[in-house]
Formats: sequence, C-alpha cells, structure tokens
Amino acid sequence: MAELIISLKAALAGAVLGGVCQKLKLPLPAPPVLAGVMGIFGVLLGGKIAGLFF
Repeated sequence: MAELIISLKAALAGAVLGGVCQKLKLPLPAPPVLAGVMGIFGVLLGGKIAGLFF
C-alpha cells in the first residue's frame, strides 16, 4: 500500500512539473518516448539480473 501512495505522489509531482513546463513554454524534462521506455526497461531488467546473482 505504501508503494502505491509513493507512486501516486510521484505521478502527481510529474504532472505538476509537466504543467509548469507547458505553461512557461519550456521543453519537457523527459527523454523521447521510446528512449524513456527502453531506459526504464533496462533498469528493471538489470535489477532482476543482479538479484539472481547477489
């Protein structure tokens, strides 16, 4: 349950930051969609592989 609350807070913070950037006409502080997804997948996969060995 605590992880869900933290995830919701992170999503809310991201939405607020995105809104502020849009209002100030700044570029979004995020990688392109495919690069972002692949980066997150890589971190997840690396963590799972490391968990098998350590």
